[in-house]
Amino acid sequence: MTEQGVRWTADQVLALAPDAASRKAGSRLGVAGPWSGAGSGKGSVWGLCKGSGSRPYQTVVDLADVAGPAYRCSCPSRKFPCKHALGLLLLWAGGDDAVPGSAQPPDWAEQWLAGRRGREAPRAAQADDGSPARAAAPEGARRRAERRAERVTAGATELEQRLTDLLRGGLAAAEQAGYGLWDETAARMVDAQAPGLAARVRELGAIPASGAGWPARLLEECALLHLLDQGWLRRDTLPDVLAATVRSRLGLPATPDGPPVRDRWLVLAQYDTADAKLTTRRIWLYGAGSGHTRLLLSYGAGGRAPETALPVGLALDADLSAYPGAGRSRAALGERFAAPAPAAFRPPGVTATEAAARYGEALCDDPWLESVPVTLGRVIPVPDGDQWQLADADTDTALPLTRAALSRAGLWRLVALSGGAPVTVFGESGHRGFTPLTAWPEGTGDAVPLC
Repeated sequence: MTEQGVRWTADQVLALAPDAASRKAGSRLGVAGPWSGAGSGKGSVWGLCKGSGSRPYQTVVDLADVAGPAYRCSCPSRKFPCKHALGLLLLWAGGDDAVPGSAQPPDWAEQWLAGRRGREAPRAAQADDGSPARAAAPEGARRRAERRAERVTAGATELEQRLTDLLRGGLAAAEQAGYGLWDETAARMVDAQAPGLAARVRELGAIPASGAGWPARLLEECALLHLLDQGWLRRDTLPDVLAATVRSRLGLPATPDGPPVRDRWLVLAQYDTADAKLTTRRIWLYGAGSGHTRLLLSYGAGGRAPETALPVGLALDADLSAYPGAGRSRAALGERFAAPAPAAFRPPGVTATEAAARYGEALCDDPWLESVPVTLGRVIPVPDGDQWQLADADTDTALPLTRAALSRAGLWRLVALSGGAPVTVFGESGHRGFTPLTAWPEGTGDAVPLC
């Protein structure tokens, strides 16, 4: 259970926001004015927030849930957490005056907390009930996997033919065809139940309009797509690890097969990417004892944010099991032994040269890898013309920032945090450059989310 005397920072609270609008609205509610009856105790925070109606919104946050904070608010918002939950947590993070600790929850909050905590044991028992239906599930899953493999093979074979036609007709045809050619091909890959192929095909449509040198970039991406196709069509001849990587890149479902690793996992970063149908949340964790960096993926459909949310800078005592594939960076969160709590440790940093070498080594096992997780130690953000880079404070090397990083407000937070002095930065390093996600000042200090 979260200790009531250890309160989160405002940055840790705002990292839970499902989008920028919620972050802004929640910040406006992080003051005492609209709140009454606020308090904290028994691993929870609650309060009444004045809204536009005659009755205030009842807001409660369960901080003791080992899966991460859970929220309940009587407002009509479909976002989790809503702006009222964010505002309440910001008020709580500010100190004891507005949200006193060691209090007894009101009846409406106590009822919700007791109800949701009482449901956890029956769910765990149901998962291990050993019923015949559960015993038959693996056989049904095997047949579905075989049918899907047949469809993916048909899709990969069709894509190979389309790539052959493109190269035979010349790359100039791709520029003339525009997005239509690739959208139709991507739709065919969706029908073949190969979402990974569909996503890579869609990216080809943007390359002819990406500026000078686009034919070379298009050829490179077509080559990687051809390599992925051939990997699937010849998967029976590949080593097990590479075959698992190919399946992952195609977007086929997998289950974690690594032994559970219990550790104190520091939440390094959390950020969302979204398209019209799905929001994907990425949470990077670092194990204090194992030294492993692992990725949790969760999803939200229909415009809803994924439910899994872990504040940056907190650590959780939990089991993680790795998924198959090269690098084994993706993991599944298993049993959690305590709620997330503040942590003082951070991952060790490497130089820019070592970061580039890590990406190069990873490409040997996974040629389709966009980036690897890296913590840079003692780097300084410096301008380079109209670009920015992270320069090693102790060497003459640097890593350029990606274009995506240049357009984020987090860049200016990083510059302000550094002030010309070295900082530690965690992010993703790849062929497009480095994307900073979290930073720490030299010496001691809280993690500062940059995304």
